[in-house]
Amino acid sequence: MADALTPAAPGSHRAPPVPDPTSATLTLARADAGEPSRQTGVTSDTQPALVACLGTRPEIIKMAPVCRALRAAGLPLRVLHTGQHREMAASMYTALDLIPDHALPLVRENDSIAALAAGLIHAIDPVLTHWRPAALLVHGDTSSAAMAALAGFWRGIPVAHVEAGLRSHQARDPFPEEMNRALIARVANWHFAPTPAAVANLRAEGIAGRGVFQVGNTIVDATHQALERIGAVNPLAAARPGSRLIVVTAHRRENWGAPIQGFIRALGAVLSAHADLEVVWTLHANPALASDVRAVHASLPPEPASRLHLVPPLDYLRMISLLQAAWLVLTDSGGIQEEACALRVPVLVLRHTTERPELIEAGAGRLIGTDPLRVAAEVERLWREPALHRAMRAVQNPFGDGMASQRIAAVMSQWYFAGRRSAAPIPREAAAQPPAGAGAPVQRPGASA
Repeated sequence: MADALTPAAPGSHRAPPVPDPTSATLTLARADAGEPSRQTGVTSDTQPALVACLGTRPEIIKMAPVCRALRAAGLPLRVLHTGQHREMAASMYTALDLIPDHALPLVRENDSIAALAAGLIHAIDPVLTHWRPAALLVHGDTSSAAMAALAGFWRGIPVAHVEAGLRSHQARDPFPEEMNRALIARVANWHFAPTPAAVANLRAEGIAGRGVFQVGNTIVDATHQALERIGAVNPLAAARPGSRLIVVTAHRRENWGAPIQGFIRALGAVLSAHADLEVVWTLHANPALASDVRAVHASLPPEPASRLHLVPPLDYLRMISLLQAAWLVLTDSGGIQEEACALRVPVLVLRHTTERPELIEAGAGRLIGTDPLRVAAEVERLWREPALHRAMRAVQNPFGDGMASQRIAAVMSQWYFAGRRSAAPIPREAAAQPPAGAGAPVQRPGASA
């Protein structure tokens, strides 16, 4: 690969340090009730702001265009960073020109999900009590999103769920994300669903009516905006003329251990068979997971190992540039699937289930599981069948047109400027119980909010 990518040091167990989002370079002083918001210029006493609660890399990426659209619509907005992702968060915020109004010093007693959830609730609740937001926006399926939604619901704050309705219909795959999404759905007032399938999932759970909006996925907005900043020059193209670049990410809990080790061996076999292939594996920030990947990589024969490049987590713009240069993406990440699809790069999904069936149904990706032999065979098939590869690249993006953020802002603006809390749709469980699917039509792209 070209020098534009710096491989991780063989003996290193951590990505190079980046500014801590709880440091003074990122964190504002704790706001008092009447203190002006850093970016909105309004005070919590005179004009309650919306609050976007973000904690992880995907949330920051996917909510950055929403934050821009809300502010462009004249809505007062504060951004709260939970601290769930620390090392990689600061670079994400910097790359996306989004500075949190406050970053929480998240305390975790251990690495368990329970400790994370307890720490998030304990840290988020006082801020919501202090800021008294008009509404709280959360995204997706993270622990930060689920605990913030619960804290907001407990405090009587209307909750807007961006990227609502995704389901794998397997309670423990992905874990804990599948149940996080279902939990948020029970307490949210607005459900901003990306696709018709997501709307159908909500309806099947009895969540229907004026609080559900089909808007598209904000990852398309984010990818389009990133491409504008990257420009025409691609600094991460493969070094050797004619080489084909495969980008790999793997981090899901259900893939830790044997599955990820098998992926590396499968890729080693493919590289041994095809001298024109190069692989870039972007390591996860989890040091134990990264160490496991390095250990198996070190066991590969020298020649294929020299073309399987392990690199630290990349900042957002460099990651988009890397994906743009790719011939193929292998991943268990939902966000990477969506970004690759927006960039027209075929995807092999390293999972047995998916909450994004639209990618598979459209033909832009294939759900291949975790068997190393299947992984190697699927890559081999695309190498031998260029027509199949071209067909996957030609698929129209099922995740939207890049206008999801504007649609979300339009809905929130209408509510905010029409009287705020009294007009918020109520969570489904608190409402009367008409049959599933009853109520006002779901708002779709282009429809009046």
